[in-house]
Amino acid sequence: MRLKGKNALVTGSSRGIGRGIAIRFAQEGANVAINYVGSARAAEETLAAVTAHGVRGVILPADVGSVDDVRRLVDEASAALGPLDILVNNAGIEKHAPFWDVSEQDYDKVIDINLKGAFFATQAMVRHLRSGGRPGRIINISSVHEDLPFPNFAAYCASKGALRMLTRNLAVELGPLGIAVNNIAPGAIETPINTALLNDPRKLGALLNQIPLSRLGQPEDVAGLAVFLAGDEAAYVTGSTFVVDGGLSVNYQEQ
Repeated sequence: MRLKGKNALVTGSSRGIGRGIAIRFAQEGANVAINYVGSARAAEETLAAVTAHGVRGVILPADVGSVDDVRRLVDEASAALGPLDILVNNAGIEKHAPFWDVSEQDYDKVIDINLKGAFFATQAMVRHLRSGGRPGRIINISSVHEDLPFPNFAAYCASKGALRMLTRNLAVELGPLGIAVNNIAPGAIETPINTALLNDPRKLGALLNQIPLSRLGQPEDVAGLAVFLAGDEAAYVTGSTFVVDGGLSVNYQEQ
């Protein structure tokens, strides 16, 4: 087991990619703090799947868009599991609107969760690691839309592009502390955030025609890479973005 005895915090892990990562980490021996906002039932389902692998898990509700909440989240995760080794900044949202109709409220919500939350969760994690003089791993879950245009989702694209730059900057700043920071950029993954797409046969078909592997990704496709980045095999990897998109980004044409 590649993560045996490690303690991990995965934000937004009650469903989707976050759930997939939490469960895969547990399969590899890690204890996992499961964060959610919204459905406690979904978080409990994730916890059951995590602890079924014989590791410890804990559910920690917190709004990642709140700096106070993310600081508390890191404190509570370490209190429950012990010193943390891995942080996965997975929580994220998107808001659909033509650029000229984007409200300040929706813009702030997207930036707060996708970027500010990751920024201050990482800061809290780094303070935690420094206090114990320990190395660690930070894994950010971005999107292919850190690079690819995504009309009607301008705030989302801005947040993900900034997350990629944050990853690169922190890799340089935190490297001397033994803290590696990497970025995963998923493409079209079959998760609740893509419900509208999954229920629109025309749009789904057009998208699948642009994916060389001819299918949507699954959370497990992202989770496998997250395990690699969290484990010893990636000891010399930092500041990198890894695209997991079935080839979409090299064959993409906006419809």
